[in-house]
Amino acid sequence: MLTMFTFVHFRAFARQLLGLTAVFAFSSLALVSLANAKDAHILIVGDSLSAGYGLAAGEGWVDLLGKKLEGQKIKAKVTNASISGDTTAGGLSRLPALLAKHSPTHVVIELGGNDGLRGAPVPGSKANLQKMVELSQKAGAEVVLVGMRMPPNLGLAYTSAFEAMYRDVAKATKVNLVPFFLEKLGTDLKFFQADRIHPTREAQPMLLDTVWPVLLRALK
Repeated sequence: MLTMFTFVHFRAFARQLLGLTAVFAFSSLALVSLANAKDAHILIVGDSLSAGYGLAAGEGWVDLLGKKLEGQKIKAKVTNASISGDTTAGGLSRLPALLAKHSPTHVVIELGGNDGLRGAPVPGSKANLQKMVELSQKAGAEVVLVGMRMPPNLGLAYTSAFEAMYRDVAKATKVNLVPFFLEKLGTDLKFFQADRIHPTREAQPMLLDTVWPVLLRALK
């Protein structure tokens, strides 16, 4: 009877020991994984809307993004490679060097507005955006594509095709899409500078709020 009692308890002890060993091994692997995890590096490739045109240093939405990431304890470096006046063609020409230099984990593409304002053919802009996405993906980065819309004076056919361009690229490449960057600003002129194109300092948090949910999903 004593022998059977001892055997039963020995088996129970063995099972507990094996369980603890498995837990320890899993925990060790998790710690190693966390130790080897690479902090995010977000590369912003945009035009004047992301370059902070007409704003003082540190006021743009990209600067606010860095502060928000820090405030939420998200380890991520932000590199702003936006240039005022840039087009999808210009962004595409610059992107390979930017990817090679910064090795980003995430790329935010905010381009196309200047293409539209200049009446550039939509198929060409669309091809440029898709190529930028594909290059970023090939470099191992998660992509967030930021959409734009054109004013109605350019004609319904053009504005419809332009807006659809971003949806089509996002669908074809399976990337995260911000449908319309200026969504929260609407047509309220108090959120725009005197040129009625570039957002004011007060509008920058609204731009960040528009991008943030989509970017956070990409980061996770």
